[in-house]
Amino acid sequence: MGSILYYIIVGLIAGVLAKAIMPGTSKEPKGCLMTIALGIAGAVLVGIIMDTFLGGGSGNLIGSIIGATIGAIVLILLMRKFWV
Repeated sequence: MGSILYYIIVGLIAGVLAKAIMPGTSKEPKGCLMTIALGIAGAVLVGIIMDTFLGGGSGNLIGSIIGATIGAIVLILLMRKFWV
């Protein structure tokens, strides 16, 4: 697992990308903090999966952002299915 600051930076970028890809409805929570939280959660989710199944990530920033964005999109889909 990387540093907390790395996850925050990657999460911020991934959250913005995920919300741009899947903007959402008026019922969903909005705001900068929610976007960052989704991105960080996506980064952590993908980081854990990479560590568990692949023995670690590639260490590449672009790959981390893409993986975290995919993780954030999955979390958005789960949130829409079960919460909203």
